[in-house]
Amino acid sequence: MTRPPVDGLLLDIGGVLYQGAEALPGAPEAMQRLRASGLALRFATNTSRTTRAALAEKLGRLGFDVAAEEIFTAPLAAVQTIRERGLRPLLLVHPDLGPDLTGFPDGPPDAVLIGDAGEHFDYRGLNRAFRLLMEGAPLLALARNRYFREQDGLSLDVGPFVAALEYASGVAAEVYGKPAPGFFREAAEALGVAPERLLMVGDDVESDVIGALDAGLQAALVRTGKFSPEDETTLADRAPVLEDFPALVDWLLGAGGENG
Repeated sequence: MTRPPVDGLLLDIGGVLYQGAEALPGAPEAMQRLRASGLALRFATNTSRTTRAALAEKLGRLGFDVAAEEIFTAPLAAVQTIRERGLRPLLLVHPDLGPDLTGFPDGPPDAVLIGDAGEHFDYRGLNRAFRLLMEGAPLLALARNRYFREQDGLSLDVGPFVAALEYASGVAAEVYGKPAPGFFREAAEALGVAPERLLMVGDDVESDVIGALDAGLQAALVRTGKFSPEDETTLADRAPVLEDFPALVDWLLGAGGENG
């Protein structure tokens, strides 16, 4: 495989750097090599069960030196737009995400913001959201991923709940996380790297890889996390597939440790 000419990387987190409560083998050491290369680096995640600060703290415990400001999240992308539009969203999100969702006007909700609430999803909340949508409220989704992998197996992500509300109300969701093109463009702008010189690395063939390619970025898929063999057929040679994050770093930097 030819190494791509890149000036920066966007790294997915869950399924690439860690899974559950454990770092993936060799990932912290590979991160140190990547840091030493001088390439621009940001972390891009659709995770919406926790704040950027808590995510950075978890990464630190697992051996990754990451600042909260380096993490670009779907909630971060959504909040700015919601504030600009003056919307008052009903929050169907995980309670731990609360500190990252502030600064909205007071008053009755006139929009629905949905993220991965996990076990906090319930009929009452979903039905309240449905009624708002039927009254004309917009549906704002932090992501529409179908599932993710935890240590004990696959788990539903927010996508199935977004699809249910879309089906019931006839309202199409505005998606702020991956694979929305705007998510990748904003991340590239924040890094100061042209999209065509930016490499997205992830374990989700749809949201991470195909989404990045469609937004004009380069992309690579790793065979960890939620990866399945069928993903390579879906990708159809549009992007390289590496065994894991350390293998990606080896491929990108080469034996000499420099991008070529």
